[in-house]
Amino acid sequence: MNRRRNEVRTPASAFIALIVAVSIIAGGGVLHAVYKNRQIQVSREIDAIDRRVEQYRLDIRTTEMRMDQLLNRFVIRKQIEANSSSLRPIPMNAVESILTAGGSRPSVASTIP
Repeated sequence: MNRRRNEVRTPASAFIALIVAVSIIAGGGVLHAVYKNRQIQVSREIDAIDRRVEQYRLDIRTTEMRMDQLLNRFVIRKQIEANSSSLRPIPMNAVESILTAGGSRPSVASTIP
């Protein structure tokens, strides 16, 4: 069972090249799976952030609605009456308009006596 001398031998470099090619293909498959998983994770994170943003917008709208309800003068009047407070509405003829003396600047305090 000796080999014949004229029989064609496969060079070792062909086996080495085959092993290198298979390892490159396997590495490419693994990298493809890793990148695809990362892409899915990023899309899930983006969806979670979008949901949080929508929840925050809803919270902002709800807070604005509550502020509007709390600042409604008719609701405030009813709350004052319900609490039996001594506060009473001011008649319109008791309100005075105060004009600033001479200055064109709209300031709260004046240095002019």
